[in-house]
Amino acid sequence: MTLTNIWVMSILSWGALSGLGYAGLLVSREDRRQEKLAQRITSVVAPHMRTHRIEISAVNEAPPVQRGSVLSRVGAVFGFNPAGLDRYPTKWWIILVITSVVAKVSQSLASDVIGPWSLLALPFEWVILSRMTFGWFEKRFQDKLLRQFPDALAMIVRTVRVGIPVLRAIRNVARDAAPPTSDVFARLVNQLSIGVALDAAVLEMAQRSGLPEYRFFATAITLQMQTGGALSETLENLGDVIRKRVALKARGLALASEARTSAAVLAGLPFVSGGALWMLNPSYIEMLFQPGLGRTLLSFATLSLGCGLLTMRTLIRRSLS
Repeated sequence: MTLTNIWVMSILSWGALSGLGYAGLLVSREDRRQEKLAQRITSVVAPHMRTHRIEISAVNEAPPVQRGSVLSRVGAVFGFNPAGLDRYPTKWWIILVITSVVAKVSQSLASDVIGPWSLLALPFEWVILSRMTFGWFEKRFQDKLLRQFPDALAMIVRTVRVGIPVLRAIRNVARDAAPPTSDVFARLVNQLSIGVALDAAVLEMAQRSGLPEYRFFATAITLQMQTGGALSETLENLGDVIRKRVALKARGLALASEARTSAAVLAGLPFVSGGALWMLNPSYIEMLFQPGLGRTLLSFATLSLGCGLLTMRTLIRRSLS
């Protein structure tokens, strides 16, 4: 591979990454145009509305995150939420650096198989790995929130039934619940302390969490404020439904444990057998690390193993969804 080919592949890869950034810019412009259109429609329709509009957030998806800043546009490309950076175990840019290193290692392995054309896939590998990593952190955060939510609802129900207001019950959850539920409700309490209405605050909390169960909670609070009703019974039924869903998901994970164990064994078997061969006959394994056919075979085997593990993981997750 000559120096000219390396420069050409590098220019093409960075051109592809620039194309992704330009596509994100076009998406942000379209979102702003849609937002302006929605504001115009609201300004025309709002004066003629005779009743207060109730936001049924339990059946509606959360609105898209505003993409007015550079960080929001970068988050839209790489899959992280600028409004929820506290959900990740470290800084978002550190995760991007780690995924870029992993993508470069993967590109180096692929270059032994497909040659310099692997540089074209480097930006896409970086974006895909970043989105998968941030998505995994987000999924873990939401699973923890979902498991803790029935206990938080039970605390609110017990407090409301003895005659204590809902706001006091929410403060009790923010003080006594386990994180991250306590952090979510503490943010809600802070918004209420600065004068934000309860229905708007719980709706914003539901949108930040990304869970439909939180949207049901926001809908129950909003309807109770506007129409009245037995809030404790509604929240108790919601908590019971969530417990059943969590138990059903745990049962599905138990049923899929055999497939997950098989995937783990298949993933570790090449390393165990390779380590055993290295101890028994080092010269036999060293051929795979030498330039030429040996390194090509090793790179192809590593890429095949990664694709197989990704396929098994996708099939297991789809069967549990």
